[in-house]
Amino acid sequence: MKNTNGLLNIKNLVKHFDISGGLLDQLAIENRRIIRRRTLVKALNDVSLSIMPRETLGVVGESGCGKSTLARAVLGLYPPTSGEIYYQDNRIDNLTSQKMLPYRKKMQMIFQDPYASLNPRMAVKRTLEEPFIFHNKSITSRQVEDKVAEVMQQVGVEPSWATRYPHEFSGGQRQRISIARALMVDPEFIVADEPVSALDVSIQAQILNLLMEAQEKRGLTYLFITHDLSVVEHISSRVAVMYLGTICELARTKEIFESPRHPYTQALLSAIPELGRQKPKHIKLKGEVPTPINLPSGCVFHGRCNYMNERCARETPKLIRLNSDAQVACHGVEEGRI
Repeated sequence: MKNTNGLLNIKNLVKHFDISGGLLDQLAIENRRIIRRRTLVKALNDVSLSIMPRETLGVVGESGCGKSTLARAVLGLYPPTSGEIYYQDNRIDNLTSQKMLPYRKKMQMIFQDPYASLNPRMAVKRTLEEPFIFHNKSITSRQVEDKVAEVMQQVGVEPSWATRYPHEFSGGQRQRISIARALMVDPEFIVADEPVSALDVSIQAQILNLLMEAQEKRGLTYLFITHDLSVVEHISSRVAVMYLGTICELARTKEIFESPRHPYTQALLSAIPELGRQKPKHIKLKGEVPTPINLPSGCVFHGRCNYMNERCARETPKLIRLNSDAQVACHGVEEGRI
């Protein structure tokens, strides 16, 4: 793949999960014959993205659209079914665990649930030391202590917390510890998988500001997964809108919020509550979200779209570039109907 100057480049990524079960669960009778039938959850379908250095790419969509699967596939926690992932010029999706180690230090993750992402048996100091020691075998004890103190100070973790355990902290405090753990190895790229969704609104603002300060000081690049559109507008440089494992629109944050092009993006943004807004502006989608086990033909959104035609039901749309910053996968936009 030719590099597009992205720090991380994803090309035609597909991830399917086999939930067929055991052999007996897969057997079925068809035309008086016993056949073996596999059941697949099609979580990601032909996803292509480039994430530029020092930017924050927000990924939004309904629950179950594939956001978290994308996050985990990028970091190698889920092996892709097909497609390619490049870190700068180096392909990483096909590397062994040993060859992936140098990239583990460059790529870190902040998980959604601050109550499940920390080891309850480890004190804060040990939690922060572990990744640093693992990636720096010849480090001295003094260097470890200095690094822990430096990172704790940067993210607002009190020195008195060092000997305490996760159950002694609130959700916001735990998430600060999780961020500190990610920063211990001086990464270049961080995947933040809904890092503020489990927190109170006042604490959300503190954590978002902390992430933005860390990005400014360290030159970090973020892939920010969320379903909260107000958070996306606050922190993201660009936004990718996902629906049923596909990207339907990708553009600068301001452009997405001021002039969304894809019908799904328009409906998503119309659902944001605003004081004094007239009711007719809210776009009501018809039907139900299809299951990723049995995806519809053509455009995956066509069954709920107010602009669909025969081509939408038959042909899968590709991302087309509208200008230097915006891309959309919609036959209606391509044909000028929307």
